Parts: sequence; C-alpha cells; structure tokens
Amino acid sequence: MKRDVAKVVSQCLTCQHVKVEHQKPGGLLQPLPILKCKWEQISMDFVTGILRTVKQHVWVIVDRLTKSPHFLAVKITYISEKLAELYIQEIVRLHGAPLSIVSNRDSKFMSKFWRGF
Repeated sequence: MKRDVAKVVSQCLTCQHVKVEHQKPGGLLQPLPILKCKWEQISMDFVTGILRTVKQHVWVIVDRLTKSPHFLAVKITYISEKLAELYIQEIVRLHGAPLSIVSNRDSKFMSKFWRGF
C-alpha cells in the first residue's frame, strides 16, 4: 500500500504543487572573501576510514588561494592541543601563521585548537 500511495503522489500534478517542505529555508549564501596572499587563509579537515586496521586519520590542510595541500598523519587519540603543536611544527614553520581557518569541525574543537595554537 505504501508503494501504491507513493506512486500515485509522484504522478499527481496537484500533489506535487501543494507538497509542503519540512525543512527550514536556507539562509543567504555568504561568499568567502577574495584572497591576496598565499597561506593567509586555510581550510582543514580530517579524512577517516582509509585504512581500517590502522588507527590513524589524514589531516588535510589546504591553502585557499593556491589549493596547495599538506597531508599529515595523525592518531585518533590526539587532542586538539597536540594537533596545534603538530600544526606549528609542520605548517607555521613553512608558511607562517594564518589569518583565518575554515573548517567544518565544531566550534568546541576550533576553540581548543586556537587556544593550543
């Protein structure tokens, strides 16, 4: 019966026009500013699940202007202060400190990362 109802609704033009959205409407897009210098603004994320036997992630840090990446192997157990230390050793040593970091990690992680940095 569920399949039959779904089929009828998908073929009914009136049903398609009055269909109610159950999500909040998206907000206005806010583009990121155009960059001027390399390694001033970066993006970073963790890639997980590459190797199931090894308890490691790959930390990908990318310059937003040139799209130049750095790949760092990090253990799952690293805390944000340890990641900040690794970041200083590997990225700040080569490129200096960034003005901003774009990440999809939660604000709690970013707060601890900046404090450790």
